[in-house]
Amino acid sequence: MQGKKVYFLSDAHLGAAMLRDDRERERRLVDFLEGIKPACAALYLLGDMFDFWFEYKRVVPRGHARFLGELARFTDEGIPVHFFTGNHDIWAFDYLREECGVTLHFDNERVTIGSKRFLIGHGDGLNPRDKGYLRLRRLFHNRCLQRLFRWIHPDAGIRLANAWSSRSRLQHGEGGEASAYRGDDKEGIVLYCKEALREQHVDYFIFGHRHLPVDVALSPASRYINTGDWITHFSYATFDGVDVTLHRAT
Repeated sequence: MQGKKVYFLSDAHLGAAMLRDDRERERRLVDFLEGIKPACAALYLLGDMFDFWFEYKRVVPRGHARFLGELARFTDEGIPVHFFTGNHDIWAFDYLREECGVTLHFDNERVTIGSKRFLIGHGDGLNPRDKGYLRLRRLFHNRCLQRLFRWIHPDAGIRLANAWSSRSRLQHGEGGEASAYRGDDKEGIVLYCKEALREQHVDYFIFGHRHLPVDVALSPASRYINTGDWITHFSYATFDGVDVTLHRAT
């Protein structure tokens, strides 16, 4: 890495109808990315960067031009960008890869960076007790239904999706993505990490989805880091080759 860092962030929900400062948040995110570029060895975007994303064959959702352009600038300059799909932007296919040069990931990935082992992903669908959400997640990943959705005119399809997103668990409240920390024994991601550790050692589990920047010691040699969000916390994590650290953008 030669003095550079790996950056992790998630959950900007760009385009969210329920958030009124969308343009301002996009500018802040792009300014941040521009600022870290000289020190960035790789960028990991851990899902829900868009509040809704669906790629029709010749149409993508309007907006996000500054953010998409910045991703293209990263990859044009040889900085790897890894884009993990979340539960709000699961319908990413070829556009981001072909136009912006990112590497798409549709599930959790085990990677080695330097001498450390990571398990990285968005973080949704990890709680086996959340039966309702798991059924909905399988529905949204169904290829046949994705093809059928393409037959809906984009104006109607995107309007429908935005209406659904505005009522989603992005909102605060019991069970919501942005609800308060429930404790190590009740957090689905923490329980998942502890179970995964029984099978194979991981130094760092890094996820988004919960909109809370947290650093949880799972064992003396393993930690769970949540990158928080770019709505309230404007938080991110870095790996310098030795340790993972949480930060808040100024």
